[in-house]
Amino acid sequence: MTYPDLLHPWCIIRCLPNAQSLILGRFRRRSQAEAHLQILRQLLPDFTYEIVFDSGTAQTDWAQQLTARPHSR
Repeated sequence: MTYPDLLHPWCIIRCLPNAQSLILGRFRRRSQAEAHLQILRQLLPDFTYEIVFDSGTAQTDWAQQLTARPHSR
């Protein structure tokens, strides 16, 4: 995750077929995401949306594992 993504952990995603999703927006506060979601549901009611918290820990754990490995020379 980039630094701006870490500053905006609340995401609105559009649920797609085959368990896929598309991030539509990132927000710093959940209340901002909820307000934006309300507008999306009014403008495009046929789609399914969710608010999720993206902590970025999966990518951080992976990066820590890489740095913990001993380097071969």
